[in-house]
Amino acid sequence: MGKITLITGGARSGKSAFALSLALQNYSKRAFVATAVPFDQEMKERISRHREERGDQFHTIEEPIDLPRVLADLPGGIEVLVVDCLTVWLGNLYHHFQDTEEKVRMQVEAFLDHLDHPVCDLVLVTNEVGWGIVPENPLARAFRDMAGYLNRRVARKAAAAYLLCCGLPLTLKGEPPRG
Repeated sequence: MGKITLITGGARSGKSAFALSLALQNYSKRAFVATAVPFDQEMKERISRHREERGDQFHTIEEPIDLPRVLADLPGGIEVLVVDCLTVWLGNLYHHFQDTEEKVRMQVEAFLDHLDHPVCDLVLVTNEVGWGIVPENPLARAFRDMAGYLNRRVARKAAAAYLLCCGLPLTLKGEPPRG
């Protein structure tokens, strides 16, 4: 059974680079789940830069919606799976299932169920969204609340959790990072 590592922090805090560094130093058979959707030119360029950072050192799976299926159908032999990022995935769910929050909750719960018995080590990247102002509209508040719920539940299941601030990993749970 795999272990779970959660990496959280603010925007551009170094979460993705830290996640990749953990996977690169400890594993040889790696996979990466990209949850972002290239909906505009800036996002296409951002995704391209992330692909270049990973190079050919990861088997990349692009999946914006069905993360539970990815965990269930992961190719054999993978030692570590990096998921970048849970809050982008959650935003995709809210966009895709605009008609009901219950469908979002069902996907989140299905994902959390897979974390009980991961087939490989998981490095999960997420954003800390609860330190800002209270959003002005119900959808944004629902997203913020669900992100907080998701992050708390994943952190409980994780063997290690790190908060990235200014590119520095602060250990919240588990052992301090090596190197």
